Amino acid sequence: MDIRRRFSILAAFGALAMAGPAAAQGKYPDHPVKLMVALPAGGGVDMIARLVGQRLAAVNGQPFVVDNKAGASGRIGLPLVAKAAPDGYTLMASPASFLTTNQHIFKDMPYDAQADFAPITKLANQAMVLVVKDRQKFANAGAVLAAAKARPEAVNYASSGDGSPQHLAALMFETRMKVRMVHVPYKGGALAINDLLGGNVDMLFAPLPEALPHVKAGKLTALAIMSEQRSALIPDVPTMREAGIDNMVFQTWIGMLAPARTPRPLVDQLNRQIHAILGSEEVKAQLREAGMDVAPTTPEQFAKTIADESRLHAELVKASGLVPQ
Repeated sequence: MDIRRRFSILAAFGALAMAGPAAAQGKYPDHPVKLMVALPAGGGVDMIARLVGQRLAAVNGQPFVVDNKAGASGRIGLPLVAKAAPDGYTLMASPASFLTTNQHIFKDMPYDAQADFAPITKLANQAMVLVVKDRQKFANAGAVLAAAKARPEAVNYASSGDGSPQHLAALMFETRMKVRMVHVPYKGGALAINDLLGGNVDMLFAPLPEALPHVKAGKLTALAIMSEQRSALIPDVPTMREAGIDNMVFQTWIGMLAPARTPRPLVDQLNRQIHAILGSEEVKAQLREAGMDVAPTTPEQFAKTIADESRLHAELVKASGLVPQ
């Protein structure tokens, strides 16, 4: 065989070998993608997962199907993602607490928040707001503090589960104000709000997106927002500082992750696509109206946020005296 022809054949095989992975990667996704939400439908995490998932489906030509696996503060849904094949076909939208707090309040963890997942990007930030049903009982945030001080452990609050943002915000309130209240956990924010609406619990430190519709409808009263500045969505609601309670700023977030060892090209592809989605003025407006601010990051920035906040939440849980269960 002619030497030039031999080199030509070898070069062709080489080109095919190099093109193979690229071609396979270029086909992603070629079937539906599961988007895990370890919370019930109807909450803020579920809402943004469906919003982003619908647009990812439009971009990629394949469904991104939200799968709600609620319960045990994420310890049912997240292990399923941790054990899934790292091929880009299982993703999850998660609140901060499942990745930054759970390991400090539960003895037995079925996943490692920093080792078992590949951060893709943070999606949105959301402020926490203190809401009540009975405005006569609690006229303002100061009245909540006074009641908690006057009757230790007689005042209760709902949350979407141990280690949830609602729980952590209340722990901050208890720890820094040196009071103790009764924690009533539920399997998700929607269930917690429903029982607050029914008058079965006293209050809830809720992510603004979950509380906002009920506040606007006049069914719940927002006493104070846990942010540096007031929200344009509820401009009449004071910050905690304005309400006379200082050092009480708490913000949670929602992020997108994949199983650890998901190929970096797939992570980068999803990161780029989600950044483009979050950069849309229509999406920004939708999330802003729901009480969220878009917050896209690089995978490295998101990983650092998880690590940094995990350390901070460990300190808060320790200061609260909460014993891991």
